[in-house]
Amino acid sequence: MGVSGAAGGAGQGSPDVILEQWRRERPDLDLSALGVLARLAQVSALLGSAVEEVFARHGMRRGEFDVLAALRRSGPPYTLIPSELSDALMMSRAGMTNRLDRLEAAGLVDRALDPADRRSFRVTLTARGRRAVDAALSEHAPNLTRIMSALSEQQRLALDDALRALQRGLAAPTP
Repeated sequence: MGVSGAAGGAGQGSPDVILEQWRRERPDLDLSALGVLARLAQVSALLGSAVEEVFARHGMRRGEFDVLAALRRSGPPYTLIPSELSDALMMSRAGMTNRLDRLEAAGLVDRALDPADRRSFRVTLTARGRRAVDAALSEHAPNLTRIMSALSEQQRLALDDALRALQRGLAAPTP
C-alpha cells in the first residue's frame, strides 16, 4: 500500500482506478491530491530501482554513493565532519556512522580525529573512493538523463518548479 489508500503499478493499483473507486465510494471527499501523491510514490519507487542498478554495478548502494558524492562535490581536500554529512544527506548521526563504517572498511573513506576539535572526526574521500564515485557518477548522470527523456524540456522545468514549491511547503514550519 502506498500513499494512504493508494497502491502500486498498473491495473487495480493504478492511481486512476483507485481515484475512481474512491469517487464512487466517497463522493463527498476531494481526493485529487491522492492521485498526484500516488503517482509521485510510484515514480519514486521506479526511479529508486533504476538508480540502484547503476550503483550496484559499482559495488555500492545509493546511501554509500550519496556519502561519497557529498565528499566529492565538497571540493579539495574532499573532507567533511560526520554532522555535515548527516545534515547534507538529511539522515541521523547513527545512520551516518553505519555508512561510514562500511565505506571505511572498503577503503573509500578515511576517518581521523579533527585537529580543531578532538571530539569530532574528519571524513576524507580516499583516492580509491574518488575513483569509485567518479566511475559511478559517469554512469549515473546519463541514466538520469535517459529517465527524464520521457518529458519534454518544458515539462521537466515545470515539474522541477512544482516539486520545488511542494518541497518548500513541506519544509515550512506548521503554524
